[in-house]
Amino acid sequence: MTTTTTAQLGAVIRARRRELGVTQKDLAMTSGTGLRFIIDLEKGKPTCQTGKMLQVLQALGLDLAVGGGGDRPTPGETS
Repeated sequence: MTTTTTAQLGAVIRARRRELGVTQKDLAMTSGTGLRFIIDLEKGKPTCQTGKMLQVLQALGLDLAVGGGGDRPTPGETS
């Protein structure tokens, strides 16, 4: 199972923003968040709010895929 860190996610967000030629300030306005949030998100700050992060991903045209983890049962499933 591959685990994505907050730093890796921040790097992907930063790279996509730069690829699109968008400033942090413009991204904050487009995604309905604050500039400080974008800065912290790109730095990989682990306490960033998930809802706001999803708004930023949507504004950048990025999808977040969540996969199951190998041998662990899904909630409500017995092994």
